[in-house]
Amino acid sequence: MSPALNNGARLILADSHAHLIDRKFDTDRKEVVERTGAEGMSLVIDVGYALDSSRRSAELAGQAEFIYSAVGIHPHDSGEAPKNYLNDLKKLAACDKVVAIGETGLDFYRNLSPQDVQRRVFREQLALARELSLPVIIHSRQAHEDLLRILRSDKVGPAGGVIHCFSGGPEMARECLEMGFYISFAGVITYKGNSTLKAIAASVPPDRILAETDSPFLTPEPYRGKRNEPLYVRYAIEEIARLRKMPAVELSETLLENTRRLFGIK
Repeated sequence: MSPALNNGARLILADSHAHLIDRKFDTDRKEVVERTGAEGMSLVIDVGYALDSSRRSAELAGQAEFIYSAVGIHPHDSGEAPKNYLNDLKKLAACDKVVAIGETGLDFYRNLSPQDVQRRVFREQLALARELSLPVIIHSRQAHEDLLRILRSDKVGPAGGVIHCFSGGPEMARECLEMGFYISFAGVITYKGNSTLKAIAASVPPDRILAETDSPFLTPEPYRGKRNEPLYVRYAIEEIARLRKMPAVELSETLLENTRRLFGIK
């Protein structure tokens, strides 16, 4: 059963972005998946970040009814992408329950891959998403202006996409919404401070907002400092509901509907 609130109502949990294929789950992945299903998780989008993790994500999606997969090359890994990586991603995208291209984008904070390579690989995956009519999952960290310039010129396909773990300002949110993107908020929304992010979460149109964990990273309060997992999406949902002055159960239903709509899941 899904977690109960103080009034006995139960949240409907959808995690629009997790990495259950990350090595931090290697010792107990099966147990985490079983617990997640047993406690009432409705939907998890497991997201690849390189070819190997994308393959494992596609395989994991076949092991649990509530898990779906995204395949892509993260900006950190773009420098190591082989020449034929687009063909490999295209084959993986044809697998059952693969519903998106990503995670892709730009990360100029760590700069683990050269910036020019990040831009090229990002644009190539945008083109692949358009070709395959799949939504795209976008990562942006301290690269917002470059990211927006690419999105303005290359455009997103009709399937749209999501800016995951949103960290930009209100103008970026406005422009991304105008481009057709969904905006997703992770456990960071539960941290004290960052009034700008909280204000954006309160104002995103109800049909364009998502919640996520980015497991095993960005663990929300009250588990900050520990490994994150999909069930902890409830804390992001509860905080977003508080900011929007609405019942958490109502928001959880909307978030599940939005996640299904974006990723084409019936």
